[in-house]
Amino acid sequence: MFYVYILKSKKDNELYIGYSSNLKERIKWHIGGKSQATKWRLPIELIYYEAYKDKKDATKREIF
Repeated sequence: MFYVYILKSKKDNELYIGYSSNLKERIKWHIGGKSQATKWRLPIELIYYEAYKDKKDATKREIF
């Protein structure tokens, strides 16, 4: 499965959209400050996700 997810920064209320084949680990990565894209926006929270069987569908949705 592939997941498209939305994170919301509690610091500036901005949203971040991404995708991953391992949602739990990717969220831990973001929350742990290991992502360059979100580490300056901490703390963040997962507010939404969708699951897809195909990576192509997930990447299309992420861009949309």
